[in-house]
Amino acid sequence: MARMTAAQAAVWVLEKEGVTQAFGVPGAAINPFYAALRQQGSIGHILARHVEGASHMAEGYTRAAAGNIGLCIGTSGPAGTDMITGLYSAQADSIPILCITGQAPRARLYKEDFQAVDIEAIAKPVTKWAVTVREPAQVPGTFQQAFHLMRSGRPGPVLIDLPVDVQTAEIEFDPDTYAPLPVYKPSATRAQAARAIAMLQQAQRPLIVAGGGIINADACALLVEFAELTGVPVIPTLMAWGAIPDDHPLMAGMCGLQTSHRYGNATLLASDFVLGIGNRWANRHTGSTEVYTKGRTFVHVDIEPTQIGRVFAPDFGIVSDAAAALRLFIAVARDLQAAGQLKDRTPWAADCFERKRTMLRKTGFDDVPMKPQRVYECMNRAFGPETCYVSTIGLSQIAGAQFLHVFQPRHWINCGQAGPLGWTVSAALGVRAADPKRRIVALSGDYDFQFMLEELAVGAQFKLPYLHMVVNNSYLGLIRQAQRGFNMDYCVELAFENINMAESATPERGYGVDHVKVVEGLGCKAIRVHAPDELLPAIAQAEAWMKEYQVPVVVEVILERVTNIAMGPEIDRIVEFD
Repeated sequence: MARMTAAQAAVWVLEKEGVTQAFGVPGAAINPFYAALRQQGSIGHILARHVEGASHMAEGYTRAAAGNIGLCIGTSGPAGTDMITGLYSAQADSIPILCITGQAPRARLYKEDFQAVDIEAIAKPVTKWAVTVREPAQVPGTFQQAFHLMRSGRPGPVLIDLPVDVQTAEIEFDPDTYAPLPVYKPSATRAQAARAIAMLQQAQRPLIVAGGGIINADACALLVEFAELTGVPVIPTLMAWGAIPDDHPLMAGMCGLQTSHRYGNATLLASDFVLGIGNRWANRHTGSTEVYTKGRTFVHVDIEPTQIGRVFAPDFGIVSDAAAALRLFIAVARDLQAAGQLKDRTPWAADCFERKRTMLRKTGFDDVPMKPQRVYECMNRAFGPETCYVSTIGLSQIAGAQFLHVFQPRHWINCGQAGPLGWTVSAALGVRAADPKRRIVALSGDYDFQFMLEELAVGAQFKLPYLHMVVNNSYLGLIRQAQRGFNMDYCVELAFENINMAESATPERGYGVDHVKVVEGLGCKAIRVHAPDELLPAIAQAEAWMKEYQVPVVVEVILERVTNIAMGPEIDRIVEFD
């Protein structure tokens, strides 16, 4: 046993649990923890420019690789409230991050002390666990329980709030004998797997809907093995894009109201059986359940018991970790194959592949200013299958999902449910911190880009290079398109005559913010593009700058002001725009 401060014990637990990187902003109420962090020296720290940015960096770090848990740190009061958006985003997408906040001394709680807020109560609805530690001796066990909860069952975030006097109090703790708690993950039974495969065998036109739980379980290879064994096409959700490569013959496209493919929706509507694994039937994927479920039988596999039947009642539900379920599905299917009883899906798979080959949206526009569809066509030519995309929300993300291609797990880093503007820059920096070698391409509209633009300075300071594609139409494009239903175009324009840009700088002078100057002012590099033939050379230049300067590089593409992107109220009523 050793005597140390509770803050020092907390850092020891973080180290023993495998944490090597933190993102945060110091402050008076968390300085004792920072002192322990500095003294221990085993955990790197990246200084964010905004505490919300630190939480999204932690998200990007977690999402980049299996086993990662991002750590974000802030002081008391507004630091914690700033991180609530990151906690909500992580909770919504089942992403484990640990948020540590400082707090006023215990004697000053609930007395309106400076920067004292009940962050435990505020954070509870958007975390698996939020706790203010009131006894110093409970600090090691609280951190141990936090990691147990983040990793067990449906993953998610935890917030630990540390009063400053709790941090500085001395306790007894033995780092040498510390061990993480066992992780709990439910597993399907052989009987459940046999029942699910029997239902699959009865179907004529079956599909697998692969959700983000497959990514979290590191079960993508099992998914592909199961699909190839049974011959059943796969529709990944947005959170599972890349779980099966886009060019795999059994990858049948994505389904949904916005981030979908024409062929994905058509194939779902043509199916008669759906095996959902690790998905939550999100409304952007399903539209109304009446249209989505009509004429189809459903089996739903999810790690969270209360997720079964939450959106609609499946015909059969299984509570299981995705990897455990897939191993059993493969075993049952192999037994059927050995007995010559596994159903041949070749004709149905061929039908799905033909839809994928023919039901494509147009991209070859030569307009100047550019149409976004042409931008994504050029990106597909420029970026290979090793590329990792990072994006959050807006027409840029929706069009990106419709036109880009993803070939590997964890190479579509996307905030699926919460979709906070400003997420992309911070998350991309977190991905870079997790993987120094990955080819990272972030994608933003101009409004998402402007929300937390200051975090680019973090990339410059800590040498975190990545390529950021900004498609600029000087609009809140998704909201503008939605306002068509109200016959208005109200408070969604970002355009203004920028008096600091030369009058000859057309059309960007009328687009408002000079992103190139702002990016350069933050210590990064930027290049502006107007025409299709300029885009590939600009990307080549950007990648050369990244290598030379080791900073984020922005390629801004000036778009035509108004382009409508395919979407609709139901998966059978998508409005296509040419």
